[in-house]
Amino acid sequence: SPCSLTHLLKKKKEAREMEKTLAEKYKAFRERMKVIADQWRDVHAKRAQLKTYVERCGRTIQELEELQIQALEINNKQREEKMKKDGELLRAKMELEALRKKHRKLCKKVQKYSIFKEYLEDVVKVSQFEDISEVISWYKLLVRTQNDLLQSQRGHKQVTEQDKVLLEQYRAEKEAEMLQYKNELVQFKLRFDQAQSDIPLWEAHWADIQNRTSKKTRKLWTIKLAIHNLFQ
Repeated sequence: SPCSLTHLLKKKKEAREMEKTLAEKYKAFRERMKVIADQWRDVHAKRAQLKTYVERCGRTIQELEELQIQALEINNKQREEKMKKDGELLRAKMELEALRKKHRKLCKKVQKYSIFKEYLEDVVKVSQFEDISEVISWYKLLVRTQNDLLQSQRGHKQVTEQDKVLLEQYRAEKEAEMLQYKNELVQFKLRFDQAQSDIPLWEAHWADIQNRTSKKTRKLWTIKLAIHNLFQ
């Protein structure tokens, strides 16, 4: 009838308007989902970046530990060398003291005699020397040995002081590097903690979006089914 036809045309017009509205809402929903997907990709990128930071921190810590081990090895080696040099220096001092004692004994013997020649002759008689020239040669050898020991002692002392200065410089440089690495590690840890605290919020937001998307999808299929039934 004309009344039914008018009513049907009115319903069709309402259905087209509703379908147009649903299409606009669906388009807006797709755009919103695209923005959310971009944000979610950003979250994954940040998570991968944080993972890279953590791995870099691990490598930095390992390098610091290796540097510390190397510094300890160098320190131990230098300590052993110093102990060895101290032992050599102690032996040289003992030998020098023994030579000084011998020299004092000789000086006391010299003082007992008024004439040097008679003293040397007496020395030749009471010692293993064959003549006076051998005694003089032995005395010159003792003097050279004493000078060599003194020079060696000064050389050992100078080398020990140089090694100590180099060790202090190396230790200061490594302590500065370790302090810098520790500061970077603290900053990386703060960033990592901040990112971990943001992840649950994004996951909850994403779950809420998926829930709402599921509800809107069900509503959309219900509306489409109703429209289809209406046209049928």
